[in-house]
Amino acid sequence: MISSNDGLVKYLQTSGALKTDRIIKSFKAVDRSDFVPNSLQSAAFADQALPIGWGQTISQPATVAFMLELLQPNLGDKVLEIGFGSGYVAALLSQIVGKTGLVVAVERIAELGQQAYKNLTKYNFPQLRLVIANASKGIKQPAAYDKIIISAAASKMPAEVISQLTEGGKMVFPYGQDLQEIILLEKVDNKIIKQSYPGFVFVPLVD
Repeated sequence: MISSNDGLVKYLQTSGALKTDRIIKSFKAVDRSDFVPNSLQSAAFADQALPIGWGQTISQPATVAFMLELLQPNLGDKVLEIGFGSGYVAALLSQIVGKTGLVVAVERIAELGQQAYKNLTKYNFPQLRLVIANASKGIKQPAAYDKIIISAAASKMPAEVISQLTEGGKMVFPYGQDLQEIILLEKVDNKIIKQSYPGFVFVPLVD
């Protein structure tokens, strides 16, 4: 049983899920227990998804690490997250992009958004904007993003969200219904390059 956030980070590094220094530092700076319900604190550092209410979950840490390693957010990036849930990934992204960057995190369930806001009061992230809205078609302020991550499974390719990528930008999202895969898209010379990684389970993205 992993009993601390540092222990969780060491486990993710040893397993190969965490590789990039700036992403490792963000996992060290953002304590997962701050985003797990009080009733589940004994499992806060377990490498498993946990329920956070309203039929939603905080994703398995190894899956979060895998997605961020694919996304490769950088200092100063403008990032869009769709489906921020507990606020955990939004906090990790905010830590990575720093105060010169911007994270726009969107959640459609208002009660979850309120809970995430409380979770995030433990941190100082002026670069983070929380939005309650249906973002299945993206958020157009700002008009384009360097990185986009969707934290729920899309049943169809989210073309309108993809169109908001900057040149050289990357987007990561789970795709499919019963058997899901994580999709990495990269915009190069105004064309979209796609890679897929099967074997994941997420709650569905609701339009």
